[in-house]
Amino acid sequence: MGVVKVIEVIASSKTSFDDAVKQAVKEVSKTIRNIDSVWVKDMKAHVDNGEITSYGVICKVSFRLDTSE
Repeated sequence: MGVVKVIEVIASSKTSFDDAVKQAVKEVSKTIRNIDSVWVKDMKAHVDNGEITSYGVICKVSFRLDTSE
């Protein structure tokens, strides 16, 4: 029987929401193996003088736990 764990992370990018999600996966991948999926829970953009300056996402990342049988 497999077990899946879910963690929540926040990431940002100066380029786009898509890039912010990619940054989240890139950072989580440094310490977590077996990532299955990423669900974008929330998004927001910071604005300065009428221009978007950064994009932020809150993601739930799911991954399979290693099992020893």
